[in-house]
Amino acid sequence: MPESARQLVATASRVLAAQGHDDLIWGHASLRDDRGCWIKSAEWGLGEVTEDRVHLVDPSGAVLAGEGTRHSEYPIHIEILAARPDVGAVVHTHPPHAVALAATGQPLLPVSHAANMFVPPAVPRFTATADLIVTAELGKQVAAELGDASALFLVNHGIVTVGPDLETAVVRAVVLERACHQQMLTHAYGGWPSWSDPEESAAKRAHIYHDGAVRAVWDHLVRRLPA
Repeated sequence: MPESARQLVATASRVLAAQGHDDLIWGHASLRDDRGCWIKSAEWGLGEVTEDRVHLVDPSGAVLAGEGTRHSEYPIHIEILAARPDVGAVVHTHPPHAVALAATGQPLLPVSHAANMFVPPAVPRFTATADLIVTAELGKQVAAELGDASALFLVNHGIVTVGPDLETAVVRAVVLERACHQQMLTHAYGGWPSWSDPEESAAKRAHIYHDGAVRAVWDHLVRRLPA
């Protein structure tokens, strides 16, 4: 139902804000709908999103339900959802450590538990432009670069994460930013950093980031929201 879709997008937005993804009024999370996607309107920061600040946008950019100005980067969401039938939700934010690490050109390395959610293989990098993704063609390029991965660095811009549901996409965005932060801390302390080999990374991913754990993390993040 639209009410539950709006509620979920609003909750997801506030979770992202509480976890360091707030960037003034920019950044957005979306939920698939047969007519397009539910996404917050453009006037509000992630931490300010309530159900009445979420609207339904169709593939042409028309607002079909709800009020407010449509985000210019809606093609990120629409084109990924079109290209990936397995994806039910998309997150695009500008978390500081992920943006910084991607800008260095360093790959994300499994120096901590967090990065094992994503690597190996390497997190793909979109470098065609660092400008806003405001056209269908650019959205299609982003979707192509993402491929079948769960996360993408938009270099000098931000990140994209996806999931079968919005809860998973949000947890992936939160964990990706933590992984980048931990890698930057590791490099800041100097020496020769170590990281898990591919076999250990695969095992850690299965042990730590199985579906039940991801859902429990989502529940934990929601519980931490201000009352």
